[in-house]
Amino acid sequence: MKLEFIPKDHSAFLRKINWQLLLILLLMTACFFTWSENVVITRIIKVIGRMGMLAASWYVYRSIILYGAADNLKTNNVLSISFYGLYLLLGFASFMWSTNVGYSALQWFMTSQTLVFCFFFVKSLYLLDQFFPEHPIRLYNLLGNSAFLLILVFVIGMWVNPDVFYRLTHGGEEARLGGYMMNPNELGMLAGVGVAGLMFDIRRNHNKWWTIVKLLILFYGLFATGSRSSLIGALLIIGFHVLQSEKKKFAIAAIVVMMMVAPIAIYKVVLKDGDPERMEEVLTLTGRLPFWQALINEGLPREPLLGFGFMRIDYKEYFQSAHTYPGKMTHNTFMQVLMNLGLVGMTLVLFQMVFTARGILREDAEKKLMLFCLLIPIIINSFTEFGVFGESNYGILFYQLVILYISFQAGTVLSPRHRLHLVKMGRIRVQ
Repeated sequence: MKLEFIPKDHSAFLRKINWQLLLILLLMTACFFTWSENVVITRIIKVIGRMGMLAASWYVYRSIILYGAADNLKTNNVLSISFYGLYLLLGFASFMWSTNVGYSALQWFMTSQTLVFCFFFVKSLYLLDQFFPEHPIRLYNLLGNSAFLLILVFVIGMWVNPDVFYRLTHGGEEARLGGYMMNPNELGMLAGVGVAGLMFDIRRNHNKWWTIVKLLILFYGLFATGSRSSLIGALLIIGFHVLQSEKKKFAIAAIVVMMMVAPIAIYKVVLKDGDPERMEEVLTLTGRLPFWQALINEGLPREPLLGFGFMRIDYKEYFQSAHTYPGKMTHNTFMQVLMNLGLVGMTLVLFQMVFTARGILREDAEKKLMLFCLLIPIIINSFTEFGVFGESNYGILFYQLVILYISFQAGTVLSPRHRLHLVKMGRIRVQ
């Protein structure tokens, strides 16, 4: 018995799926923002919105199958997702000793919900790759455009309503893009993710000039956030692309632009115009270094093995040292794990990241470059903010997409049930 796929024009269906996936990813990311100062409204948006996007990702997955695909995907790089599962399992077990069970449970369920969303989202992309190999949908394009649209909202907002879209820091001396809606460093990381995605559209010469305009808007938004780490991440992404590029003209042009832009950007954003007081702030990472030192010297010895419970860093709501500011979170995702799940949790996380890196290295050249470029802004942000193992944020969403994107591979065998399904859907004929 021989199976043969029936030729058919799928362009209309693929265009619909492309827009659906873009809208779902855009709205899922937007659900992490604080769109209202009213706590009740914010919680409704985050809970109902994110659960709605989970249902939407499942709907797209089912739509692809019902149109003419079969979920015969195989697992791949099992250790990466397995260690992430162990991390979540330890987090769930920590409810038994958490210093605030309600808060730990809320954070755990939000992180797990995001993982389920990513599961169906990534599976949809793999089914398209396997059963519609000529489709134009790319993960990097979806990520780049989602980030661009959200940054565009803030760039427009900073001119239309600066009181809402700007956040005043340092006693009102500095205004940073983000407002009450999003931490400026987190917003800068989102711009970096957008740069990582759209650089691939430049590489494949996809709507080149429009993509350049999008990149300029992303860099403008990134500059307005004043995020040092995100700026460094974006420059590293461009440098990474230059090193991997086989097009000499592209590489030379990119190097020239970087040489022109980098010194000014670093002087303005990283060194803060050379202000001595601000330079001291840079050297202490805005007070983070002494805070981390206090956490290790005073906090960790209290609960060294299993920590204070998922997303908890002390017995009280805030960790307070005599020599540092009070903090509810550590501003470092690895320190966060060390405090909330102890040395056991930290060991699981380190192994998880090692196996994730190994899994990425085993992928083909384009996927490898895409995933590493995506990880650059996320991991850099993880050293100074919530990060990929911190409190629920869209950095976790992007990291989970990376993990699951290396956790599947196309199936080579169709079961009788899958064959019958494809015959019913008019995708294959039996000869």
